[in-house]
Order: sequence, then C-alpha cells, then structure tokens
Amino acid sequence: MEIAIVVAADEHNGIGFNNQLLCHLPNDLKFFKTLTTGGTVLMGRNTYESIGKPLPNRVNYVLSNTLKEIAGCKVFSHMNDAIEDARKNGVEQLFIIGGSNIYKQVFSAADTLYFTRIHSAFQADAFFPHIKKEEWQLVSSNPQPADEKNAFAHTFELYHRVDSPAHSDQI
Repeated sequence: MEIAIVVAADEHNGIGFNNQLLCHLPNDLKFFKTLTTGGTVLMGRNTYESIGKPLPNRVNYVLSNTLKEIAGCKVFSHMNDAIEDARKNGVEQLFIIGGSNIYKQVFSAADTLYFTRIHSAFQADAFFPHIKKEEWQLVSSNPQPADEKNAFAHTFELYHRVDSPAHSDQI
C-alpha cells in the first residue's frame, strides 16, 4: 500500500492557523477533490472538526484519542491501527490529509508527497516537516499564477521518496 501525503503550505511550511487553512485557493481545493475522490483519506480529529463532516465519496479515517465514533468515519486511536485496517481492506493508496501532528507521525513512512507550495507567507501555528532533498525526489512541478479566483501564486509539486518500494521502478 502506498502512503501519500496531501498538503498545501506557505513559504515557511505553515499549513494552518487556529485550525483553519491559511488561505482559500480554489485551484488547490479542486486538485485535492480530484485526487482523493473515490479513495481513502486519513486525518486527525482537529482536521475532521475543521471540515465538519466526512468528505463525500471517500472512505474517511479519523485519528482521535477522545472521540470513539463519528458517523460516516472509521475512528482509530493509533496510526498503526488505521494503516493496518487500510491494508486489510485492500486500500492501494492511503491519502494523509492532516493536520501537523498526523503529518509528523507518518512522514517517515510516506512514499508520495502531493505538495502545493503557496508563494506567500502567512501567520501560522501549524507546520509541515522540512522536505530533505536527499530523501525526496521532485517528480513534477506545475506553477500556477495568481488570478481572479486564486489570490496567491502557487505550485503543484509531486515528490517520491527516494528509497520507496512503491516507486522503485520509477527512480
């Protein structure tokens, strides 16, 4: 099973402030929806609460030490239990969608990184780990200018972990 992180971060790797996204980027939301629809997403309780409901047309996994049940979601108290459940259920690609504590827990096990770099800096209280060039290979980069719908320029980047068995035929 491939573990894929999906994240949008500013120039300082900020990803959120007060449990909300740093800005509204319709391009990134469309990319996220297209990428994850029909798949399985894993998020922390805070991310789930910021969304407010299970994401439609996806299997929703939520990590929480305080909530035991959420309608429309599978709830786990440990990351390993969630990953094992996904494997048992034949999930081919598990999308990790936040927040910062969840990213930190799974970062070293991730195979793929769908990274939207927002070319601006914001006040942030949640951050994404640093991407080390010796551990991650940039596979593609697609710059997007600011426009009438997207107030900030941004770049869609795809990384593969250098030593990932999921990508051994591509490196």
